[in-house]
Amino acid sequence: MAGSAAVLEDSSLLSRLDRALLPLERFCALISGLATFSLMFLAAYSVTGRKFFASPLAGYVDYIEAAMPIIAIMGVSYVQRDGTHIRMDMLVGNLKGRLLWLFELISVLLILLLIVFLTWGAWEHFDRSFDCARPLCSRDSSIDIGLPIWPSKLVVPFAFGVLVLRLLLQTWGYARALVLGLETPVAVPLSLTIEEQAMAEARALEGSD
Repeated sequence: MAGSAAVLEDSSLLSRLDRALLPLERFCALISGLATFSLMFLAAYSVTGRKFFASPLAGYVDYIEAAMPIIAIMGVSYVQRDGTHIRMDMLVGNLKGRLLWLFELISVLLILLLIVFLTWGAWEHFDRSFDCARPLCSRDSSIDIGLPIWPSKLVVPFAFGVLVLRLLLQTWGYARALVLGLETPVAVPLSLTIEEQAMAEARALEGSD
């Protein structure tokens, strides 16, 4: 299905940076989707083992806990780029022109400030867990089968770091639109009307044939 927002492109430096970051965001989203998909197989394996062999998958809960950061966070920059993340559009959706870009810029700056602090905190959390002087380079592990926890903790600052890059590009895009009074800026999600959404979805369906 097509999204409810569009991101325009041109030959500007901002747009080139936007397109350069997109493959990394798509890769992160793909990893998140594969992690979600793999949990179905783990669940099926565990249930089958319990039902027919009285032997469920050992460490099933540990695997789920390890996969949760990948599922929940790895794709967040991708949806931020497309504007398909959760948004409160009741007010902002009715704004136009420079006032709209001002509100969007303030929103992105607030998100950027929060994510920078979260990235720093997540890295510190990972650093406390990682120690190559210990077995498996880990100071802590899961309760059941002793999985090292630091890889899951590293996912969080990495994903947030990618999101910081995306937010910096969107800050640039909204600030540029505000200063220049642009109607259709590049590298930021633009809301689509119902008719435009329907046309985009029709094109997406045609391309899947």
